[in-house]
Amino acid sequence: MSTESISRRSRARRGFRARQEARTGWLFMAPFAALFILVFLVPIVISVRAAFFAQKPAGGGLFGGGELVDTFVGFDNLAAAATNEAFWIGMGRVVLYGAFQIPVMIIAALALALLLDSFLVRRPAFFRLSFFLPFAIPGVIAAMIWLYLYTPEVSPFIPFLPAGTDFMAPGTILASMANMTTWTYTGYNMLIFLAALQSIPRELYEAARIDGANGFQISMRIKVPMVRGAALLAVLLSIIGTIQLFNEPVIMEGANSWMGLDYTPMMLTYNSMMGELSPSGSGPASAYSLLLAVIAGLLAVVYAFAQRRKAN
Repeated sequence: MSTESISRRSRARRGFRARQEARTGWLFMAPFAALFILVFLVPIVISVRAAFFAQKPAGGGLFGGGELVDTFVGFDNLAAAATNEAFWIGMGRVVLYGAFQIPVMIIAALALALLLDSFLVRRPAFFRLSFFLPFAIPGVIAAMIWLYLYTPEVSPFIPFLPAGTDFMAPGTILASMANMTTWTYTGYNMLIFLAALQSIPRELYEAARIDGANGFQISMRIKVPMVRGAALLAVLLSIIGTIQLFNEPVIMEGANSWMGLDYTPMMLTYNSMMGELSPSGSGPASAYSLLLAVIAGLLAVVYAFAQRRKAN
C-alpha cells in the first residue's frame, strides 16, 4: 500500500471522527438551543411585534362599541412611551437609586469575598452559605419581610429607634428599598468575586510575602486589581437589575399609596399591561419594555467602555 493511500485513509478517518464529534456536540446542545429559542428569543420577537400594534375598536358603527382588534400603529406606541413624563420621572428615581445602591453592594460583596479568601475565617463554607442565603429567598417574600420590619406598628426594632423614624417617608423610601436589594444580592455578587479570587495563582501571594508584604497589602495590590473582570460583570448585572426594579417598590406601594402605580418604569410597564394605567394593553407595555432594554443596554455599554479605557 502506497504512502499516499495511507495518508488519504488517515485523513478520511480524521474527517469522519470530526463529523461524528460535531454531531454529538449538536445533539447535546439541542435541548438548550430549543429552550433558549422558546423562552428567550420567541418572547423577544413577540414583544417587538406587539410594540407596533394597539387594540382599537372595529366594526362598532356610528356609536362605537365594536370589538377590540390588534391594529398596526407604527411607531405611535414607542413615541408615546418616549414622551411619557411619568416614565422619565421613574427612570430618574431608578438612576438615583442605583447611583448609591450599586457601589455599596459591590464594595460589601468584595469585602466579604476578600474576608472569605483570607486566613481569618476558619469555616468559609458555612459563612459562604450564610452570606448567599438571602439570595435564595424569593424577591417578593424578601420584600414583604422588610416591609414588616419597616412598619412602625409591627416592627420589632423601630420602637427602640429615635422618635419619628420613618423608613417609608418620601425622603427615605429609596434608601429603604436599596437596603432590601443590598441585603438580597450582596451574597450573590460575593460568589462572583470569590470565584475570581480563587482562580488567582497562589504563587503570587507567596512571592509577595517573601518580599515582605502583609495580608492587607496583598489584598489591595494583588487581589483587588486581579478581580477587575469580575467587578465589571457584577456591576453590569447590577445595572440591568436596577433598571428592572420591581419587587421592592410594588410591595412598598401596597402600604404607601402615595407612591403611585408608576413609581418605577417596570411598575409603569406592568400596570399599563394590566389596564391600571392609560394607555393600556400589550402594545404600550411592550413599547416601555423595549425602551427599558435600550436604556439598560446603553448604560451597560457606557460603563464597560469607561472601564476599558480606564484599564488601558
